[in-house]
Amino acid sequence: MPQSYARLYVHIIFGTKQRHRSIKREWASRLYEYIAGILRKRGSHLILGGGVEDHVHLLVSLSREESLSDVVRDVKSASSGWIHETISGEKRFAWQAGYAAFSVSQSSLEEVRNYIANQEEHHRTRTFRDELKMFLMKHGIEFKEEYLTD
Repeated sequence: MPQSYARLYVHIIFGTKQRHRSIKREWASRLYEYIAGILRKRGSHLILGGGVEDHVHLLVSLSREESLSDVVRDVKSASSGWIHETISGEKRFAWQAGYAAFSVSQSSLEEVRNYIANQEEHHRTRTFRDELKMFLMKHGIEFKEEYLTD
């Protein structure tokens, strides 16, 4: 085949260091706009970003030329730098070391989009840790409890 074709949708989740409730509603939308710009420069596309004070969910159409780990590393590094430089009082902001990522089929896009859009509602009854465990189990990923937070 002379041309390469790919459409890769990924649901990426990562939290703040030690689950500090650092992401404020007042500037969260600007954070997602900044993340969208990082992804755009890498040939990827942020379909939707959302979350609450201690973690983010990103629904991404990933470039076929980029590795997931490189994209997440650069998003976390650049966005934490942006927070330090732009948001008053957040000089010590940090993301957790790891992340979770799950493939999303075309037929499940709307479901994942709705889930991300309703984060505040979900977290009235579920902690980030419980949510993460739910996703890991749903996708058949083995994990150790002690590595869920840092």
